Amino acid sequence: MKESDPQKFALIGVAGYIAPRHLNAIKETGNTVVAALDPFDSVGIIDSFFPDAHFFTEPERFDRHLDKLRRTITNKVDYVSICSPNYLHDAHIRMALRNGAHAICEKPLVLNPWNLDALAEIEDETNKKIFTILQLRHHPAILELRKQVLEGPLNHVYDVQLEYITSRGNWYHRSWKGNNEKSGGIATNIGIHFFDMLTWIFGGVIKNEVTQYGKDRAAGFLQLHKAKVNWFLSINPETLPNEIKQQNKRTYRSLTLDGKEIEFSEGFTDLHTVSYKHILDGNGFGLNDARTSVQIVHDIRKQLV
Repeated sequence: MKESDPQKFALIGVAGYIAPRHLNAIKETGNTVVAALDPFDSVGIIDSFFPDAHFFTEPERFDRHLDKLRRTITNKVDYVSICSPNYLHDAHIRMALRNGAHAICEKPLVLNPWNLDALAEIEDETNKKIFTILQLRHHPAILELRKQVLEGPLNHVYDVQLEYITSRGNWYHRSWKGNNEKSGGIATNIGIHFFDMLTWIFGGVIKNEVTQYGKDRAAGFLQLHKAKVNWFLSINPETLPNEIKQQNKRTYRSLTLDGKEIEFSEGFTDLHTVSYKHILDGNGFGLNDARTSVQIVHDIRKQLV
């Protein structure tokens, strides 16, 4: 599926937090956005990337526009990038494929594992592909860690500690992100890419236990084939280590392997561009790659019922 000519993109959720990384990745890979959708019209960011893109606030009119483009020979959209709220990903992926485009969707690809099976059927029906952004799989430090584990002792079970604190203000709880039915909760919203990273490196899940869960933090234990993982996630700045607070920083990442810190706090900003390059070269991550992490966060939610 390697493409040499510039590809035409549409983007759903262009007013969102993560959309600029997608816009930049599309531009950096030499392609163009021809249409964008968001119910919010504060989207001046488009002017910095693709000022000629058509913009819609209503999904019905956006869908109609994609359908009109699909019926032309030269203007059909090749890819739809999806940066919308988590609970809408499934519907927006279907919209993309229905209009003859491949889908590139932010994580979580879907909220429930059975949704992946339905999407696989639609892939077969439309002969279009669904890709997801698993950018940590491209991070140099994570690639090196995976290599170390793959080349390490076969029977060694690693002791892993993961902490991720990314401070959010009061707005978070008033938005869709604070609604568990829409975001999947904190483990899904800010943790799913770490769960994907851990299982990609250390293998499948044997045990999945939740030890703490609230609106602003969560903790648990994962027994993987090659690791025992204790994890902690938070959006509350009060949970930041004192030394991080003193530096006036609002984000903290820590990953230790058998007590040794793995430094991966830098190098995140261009990983979406790397992800897009892989997708456009035919090497993107698809439904099956997303399945394990979707199952993990689904099982976490089940324990809370």
